[in-house]
Parts: sequence; C-alpha cells; structure tokens
Amino acid sequence: MREGAAQPLTASDAAYLLHSVDAFLFDCDGVIWKGDTLIDGVPQTLDLLRSKEDGKKMVDLKEHRFFKHDKGVGAVVVGLDPYINYYKLQYATLCIRENLGCLFIATNRDAVGHMTDLQEWPGAGCMVAAVCASTQKEPVVVGKPSTFMMEFLLKKLNVDTSRMCMVGDRLDTDILFGQTAGCKTLLVLSGVTTLPSLQDPKKLHPSRLLCRQVVCHARIA
Repeated sequence: MREGAAQPLTASDAAYLLHSVDAFLFDCDGVIWKGDTLIDGVPQTLDLLRSKEDGKKMVDLKEHRFFKHDKGVGAVVVGLDPYINYYKLQYATLCIRENLGCLFIATNRDAVGHMTDLQEWPGAGCMVAAVCASTQKEPVVVGKPSTFMMEFLLKKLNVDTSRMCMVGDRLDTDILFGQTAGCKTLLVLSGVTTLPSLQDPKKLHPSRLLCRQVVCHARIA
C-alpha cells in the first residue's frame, strides 16, 4: 500500500478513534442501509456508540452541585430515546427554562410502541411527558397528528388531500392526522390498535379497516 494511503481500521485504531471523537456523522444510504436492507453490524455499532456517549454523561449529585449547560441552544427536540437518563432530562430542562427563545419540540407523543415484535414498550410520549413536567411547558409537536408534516407533503407531492390515504396502526395519531387533513384513512391491525378497541363509540373510526389482508368495511368517519 502506497505511503499516505488510508489504512484498514484495526481494533486498537477503533479504540483510539472512540476516545478521540465527540460526534460521529453518518451518511445513510450505503452506510446505514443499502436499498431497503440494513447493513450487517450497524445496530450493534450504533448501540455501542450510544452506550459510550451515555456512559460519559451522567449526573453526580454531590453537595453544592451546579449543572452547566450551553446557553446557545435554541431548540430541544425530544423523541424516542432508549438511553434517556437524568443528565439528559436536566440538560433539556435548563435549556428550555433558561435559554431565551429556546423551542421545545416533540417528534410525537406516542405512549407506547412496538420496539420488538413481542410486546409494547414505552414510546416517545413518555420522554416528552417527563420534560413537560420539569419545564411546565407544552411542546410544538411536529409528528402525527400535527398537520405540520402535511404542509410539507402538499408542497412535495402536489396532490389534494382528498386523493390521499393515510395508512396507520394508531387511532390517536395516524388516523387522526389523516382525518384532520381531509385524507381517506386505512387502519391496519398489525400494530397498536386492536379490533376490540374499535367497539368504543367514543373513539375515532377510520374510513376502512385492513384485517388479515382483507379490506373490511368500517364505519365511514
């Protein structure tokens, strides 16, 4: 290999790199995934990097402890974080409460989600609720059911909402988002919502219901 050429990364090189870098920036296509396939080793690598990062940022609650934060932060975005800890909650709280004009943004307020195929897990809404409690403020929600995303889609697709169909597994986010925007809605039972829960007359109802790969009629909303 010619002098000056890039060398293969060894185990010792990787250890040094981890300690010499504070932030990794990743391209996605070809690095995280290729087409519709996740590249081997990516989940394990990201988990390792997250654990290293979180392991360094912990709160030591000693006497007279004063927590410093970046006064230049202009927005705090709260989403699903399986590595949430007291350090992150305090940092977010101080930025929102003390930084003039700092925005509090939530990706969504889902109470639970299927992080694995066998059971539900706490969703992003749990993290958002914690920051709401500590700051006594409500966030700007950019995910469903907020119509924030629809404004972008209308410009991008140039399609009237009456010609759109929102497909989702949640009544309180996906279906509500579609109905608020004036779309047709299709509920699938492969996720959060179950067929028994649709019997509640107080709940939203989709335009159509997809059950066991057969399109079944539901009450037209």
